[in-house]
Amino acid sequence: QVQLQESGPGLVKSSQTLSVTCTVSDGADTTTHRYWSWIRQPPGKGLEWIGTIDFSGSANYSPSLQSRTSISRETSKNQFTLQLRSVTPEDTAVYYCNADGYWGQGTQVTVSS
Repeated sequence: QVQLQESGPGLVKSSQTLSVTCTVSDGADTTTHRYWSWIRQPPGKGLEWIGTIDFSGSANYSPSLQSRTSISRETSKNQFTLQLRSVTPEDTAVYYCNADGYWGQGTQVTVSS
């Protein structure tokens, strides 16, 4: 059974960098997962795709967030990490990770002004 668990800071101050990590637990080699994504949902809004890193390490980002976003993967730890720089209160959201369609439960990140 595939399980994904996000971990994050909970609260971040404006202008700082938000970092959220997803750990994948499924008893299998992480290379069995091909696409690793981050998605967020601001309060009262729909889901917003942030970016995806694939099995080769190549990443693609939402154009609206690309200048502030980095996604990296550490296969030895079965983890991948989102970094979002220069955050503002508009970045307040529940952040979800996804691996080939499997979802984590999400982690709330609030950006204070």
